[in-house]
Amino acid sequence: MKRVLNKKVKVRDIVFGDKKPIIIAGPCSIESREHIINEAKSLKDMGVDVLRGGAFKPRTNPKDFQGIGFEAVKYLKEASEITNLPVVTEVLSEEDVEKMKDYVDIFQIGSRNMYNYSLLKKVAKTNKPVILKRGFSATLYEWEMAAKYLEDGGNENIIFCERGIRTFETETRNTLDLAGAYILREKTGYPVIVDPSHGTGKRDLILPMTRATLSLGLDGVMIEVHENPDKALSDGAQTIDYDLYKKVADYVGNFDED
Repeated sequence: MKRVLNKKVKVRDIVFGDKKPIIIAGPCSIESREHIINEAKSLKDMGVDVLRGGAFKPRTNPKDFQGIGFEAVKYLKEASEITNLPVVTEVLSEEDVEKMKDYVDIFQIGSRNMYNYSLLKKVAKTNKPVILKRGFSATLYEWEMAAKYLEDGGNENIIFCERGIRTFETETRNTLDLAGAYILREKTGYPVIVDPSHGTGKRDLILPMTRATLSLGLDGVMIEVHENPDKALSDGAQTIDYDLYKKVADYVGNFDED
């Protein structure tokens, strides 16, 4: 397999695809203004590169917490201004793209929306960096073709994110396809990061899967963090606390590819 020329994606002073692995971290869901600002300050002190936080949460069960909507996007922007951290959050609908574009540094396209080609075309027009998560039943070819919609719209600021795929296995939430992530990185040259939180659904697997990710030469990780994961309003089982996050951040920060 012939590796194509590496492509780099710049987000403020952060560069994806430039050998140094990037760590994106923050809560699955933004629960309040105070919550995301406190999380941002704490993670900033522990060496995070990009702050994540969910504002709109598509949930399988409609009774589950769905996020607090656009107010959370405003809180995320405020947290960014306080800490000087770039921020990423998921956009769910075409109508929200214009509304959100001045509040975020990176748009995230979630697993369920990887096939939403109208949304991809709309996001492409902003020319903002995009984290394109793999659909939970998507082949590598389908994932790559979703990125082509962004390219054809004139946006090559693409960061692929492997977040696990659905298989017959039930021990983990999903099956983390590190081989697929590696193949796509070699084939396209675009930065590829890994989300071990969704990829495994188990907080005890976050650090070992981070180690595996970096050992493959991939470009970073996206991790769910909460001050008290057991009280998080969503995805608590796959969310790590500050003590474990510090271990992950130290490993990423001190990783030497050579």
